[in-house]
Amino acid sequence: MSVETIEKRSTSRKIAPRYRVLLHNDDYNDMEYVVRTLLQTVASLTQPQAVNIMMEAHTNGLALVITCAQEHAEFYCETLKSHGLTSTIEPED
Repeated sequence: MSVETIEKRSTSRKIAPRYRVLLHNDDYNDMEYVVRTLLQTVASLTQPQAVNIMMEAHTNGLALVITCAQEHAEFYCETLKSHGLTSTIEPED
């Protein structure tokens, strides 16, 4: 085994598993509040994206908010829950 092969193996990094943050429909929060909360929680979302996520959850019962690293997914999920929304995370694969 060459030195080059050993170096390549020792420097290869595993890609962290990604998680989906899901928003569940509820009958308690109005649509504007859900959109506002999504925008405050996930800074990378645009208003049209937040509206689409809210409408998908409203229509289908469930919507994908974002896919990201587990630590971020847990943070987003907990933040949505702290604002009275129902959210879960699941592995991407």
